[in-house]
Amino acid sequence: MTLSGDLLIGGANVRGAAATFSAINPANGTSMEPSFAGATKEQVEKAAALAWDAFPLYKETSLEDRARFLEAVAEGILALGDDLVLRAIEETGLPRGRIEGERARTVGQLRLFAKEVRDGRFQELRFDPADAERKPVAKPDLRLRNVALGPVAVFGASNFPLAFSVAGGDTASALAAGCPVIVKAHSAHPGTSALVGKAVVNAVAACGLPSGTFALLFDAGFEVGQALVADHRIRAVGFTGSRRGGTALMKIASERKQPIPVYAEMSSINPVILYPNALLSSGADIGRSFASSLTLGAGQFCTNPGLIIAIDGAGLAAFIESATAALSESQAQTMLTGGICDAYRKGVAKLAAASSVSRVAIGKDGTSHQATAALFETTAAAFLANPELQEEVFGAAGLIVRCQDEEELRRVVESLEGQLTIALHVDAKDVVAASQILPQLELLAGRLLVNGFGTGVEVSPAMVHGGPYPATSDGRSTSVGTLAIYRFLRPVSYQDFPVDLLPAPLKNF
Repeated sequence: MTLSGDLLIGGANVRGAAATFSAINPANGTSMEPSFAGATKEQVEKAAALAWDAFPLYKETSLEDRARFLEAVAEGILALGDDLVLRAIEETGLPRGRIEGERARTVGQLRLFAKEVRDGRFQELRFDPADAERKPVAKPDLRLRNVALGPVAVFGASNFPLAFSVAGGDTASALAAGCPVIVKAHSAHPGTSALVGKAVVNAVAACGLPSGTFALLFDAGFEVGQALVADHRIRAVGFTGSRRGGTALMKIASERKQPIPVYAEMSSINPVILYPNALLSSGADIGRSFASSLTLGAGQFCTNPGLIIAIDGAGLAAFIESATAALSESQAQTMLTGGICDAYRKGVAKLAAASSVSRVAIGKDGTSHQATAALFETTAAAFLANPELQEEVFGAAGLIVRCQDEEELRRVVESLEGQLTIALHVDAKDVVAASQILPQLELLAGRLLVNGFGTGVEVSPAMVHGGPYPATSDGRSTSVGTLAIYRFLRPVSYQDFPVDLLPAPLKNF
């Protein structure tokens, strides 16, 4: 498929009228063709108006038609074949295996939500029958269903060009809920976004849906995103990115005449708590596994294990020795963009310069476009005294916090911000100690795991990919798994409606 660099509005290619930009190959810094033109404020408004017009029609599509649409998007993505894979590799520096795996996950998400739509339970249909004989006041007929919120703005993520981008989890769950979607593509991978966007537009047309059901906009800056969130027709936002970006969108959304929810995944260092007996029996193995998880994908996962908390002792020494050996042999890796690479290097330099922090391991040097893994350590006292040590360094950098005893470990955990994941490494002798801290961990993270690391998020009905602020803007929600659909729904109760006036799903009680 030939790339045009155009916006996709109303099912058609529309040339943007704002500033142009090009994708940059992060492996060598070269510019890629074609150029992409950003949307103007008027073009954003056009996309929003079409989405608003499409909404009353799309939200009442039959569950079967909506499910088939999601499946058509999945098939369209697969039909792109190697064109999609090769463009994504060029724009992100990620290896073929990672891109192909992410494509499979993207297609799997769409099919999972198609199944969820067919099932229909997300509608939460409820019926409380009338009782005219109830005293002192007759009981009314009450029926309830969830309805779609309205058009949703989705922001593509830099680190997942497929699974958290144009047709990723936010888009799939919003479309499944009955909401038209306008995607603001990430400027780091516009070609990949355009290919997938065209697959969605083709599915919209093939399924006979309103043309405003989906739109794709480009912008090298922030104006398009800000205009989308401020537009009165947009009723919710899905965002994956930095804390600064997420909180900026939350501010815009809260200051609207009608505030709207922003479901933003932002910042997490994903603590790993190592218990003494697990370290004594398996410290070296855990160290090697940690190093593999830390460096996976150049550490560019929102679930990357950036913090190790453990009680000092022989077991921790074995862990550090093993992790150090593995990291010392790790190859430097290309990061997603030059800006991300620069930010990573600055974060590592900041840790290295901290008076209370020591470097214990560093990976092999690479080219000017690559980043080197690094591991640091500090004491619990220093960590508690310096909140900046909790700041996320996006990439393959980790910090070990040495604790004197369980009480100091507990205080370190108490000091933490909200997280996406917290992992525990235990053996049978550690279970009692771990169970005592478990209620505290439930308040801190959306996913708790044992004897593993948070990298790798299973897409399933039981998954939660969310957590208290700043991991996400709303810790009650998830952006992965079938529960993600509820972000874009709200309940409506219908009282004493005649059957002919009731929405179709509520007529058959």
